[in-house]
Amino acid sequence: MPILSTTLPTVRPRFAGSRYASWQEAMKDAVRDADELCRLLDLPVEFASAAKEASRQFRLFAPRGFVARMRPGDPTDPLLRQVLPLAEETADVPGFTVDPVRDDLAERHPGLLHKYQGRVLLVTTGTCAVHCRYCFRRYFPYDETPRSVADWQPALDEIRADESLHEVILSGGDPLTIVDTTLSELIDSLADIPHLRRLRIHTRLPIVIPERVTEELIETLRDSRLTPFVVLHANHANELDSQVAAAIGQFSDAGIVLLNQAVLLAGVNDSVMRRLRFASG
Repeated sequence: MPILSTTLPTVRPRFAGSRYASWQEAMKDAVRDADELCRLLDLPVEFASAAKEASRQFRLFAPRGFVARMRPGDPTDPLLRQVLPLAEETADVPGFTVDPVRDDLAERHPGLLHKYQGRVLLVTTGTCAVHCRYCFRRYFPYDETPRSVADWQPALDEIRADESLHEVILSGGDPLTIVDTTLSELIDSLADIPHLRRLRIHTRLPIVIPERVTEELIETLRDSRLTPFVVLHANHANELDSQVAAAIGQFSDAGIVLLNQAVLLAGVNDSVMRRLRFASG
C-alpha cells in the first residue's frame, strides 16, 4: 500500500488548533462564517464575498482544529480548497444532477439504501463535522430519514428479513456525530440480527475532530459481535497531524480495521494520485 506524504512547505498558523474538552465543543466552535475563515487565513477579501454567495446553497462549516492545518495566505491550500465555498459551485452545468450516485434508485426504506449484493447502507444522520464542497449528498432528503433507534426499527426489521445481507454500512451525514449511547444502541440492535457479520462506519470525524475518538466509542466497536471496519476520509497528507495520528491509533490498538476513502480532487490531490498511478504501472 503506498504511503501518501508531502514535501510542501507549511507555515504555522497564527492561531493554534485548540484541544477541546469534548468533540461536541469542537463542533459548536467550528468556523461558519466566510469572513472569519478568510481573516484567520489572511485571504483576500474577494474570496469571502464569493464564499458568501456559494454558501447560500450549502453553508460553510469547518472545525478550527482542521483550519489550523491550513497555510495562511495561500488560496490554493489543499485543505482550504475542500471547505471554502467557490463561485464555480453556483454555475449552471448542463447534465448536472443533484443525485449523481442515484441514491433514490437504491432506497428500500427511508434511510436504508441497497446498492450491492450482501450489504446495505443506513443513512444515520444528516449532520457532518465538516462541510466538504464536493459532497454528493448535500441535497439528500435527510428530513425523511430516521432520527432515533425507534425510528430506525422498520429499516432494522427489513434487514432482519433479508438473510442475504451480511454487512451494514453506517453513513450519513457522519454517523460519528451521533452520541456514543445512541450509536451503541443502534450497533447492538444490528448485532442482534443473526445473519449480519460486518459493520462498516464511514466517517470524517477522526480526521477533522480527533477528540471524537473516545473510550466509549472504542469499547462499543471492540466489544460488538460484528466485525468492525472504520473507513476514514482523508484526501491529503496535510490532514494527518500528530493529534489525528494518536486518535486513529486507538482504533488500531483495539484491533479495529482501518481503511481510507479518498476522493480525487482537482487542485487537492490530483497530482499525487497521478504520480501513484504512474508508479504502480
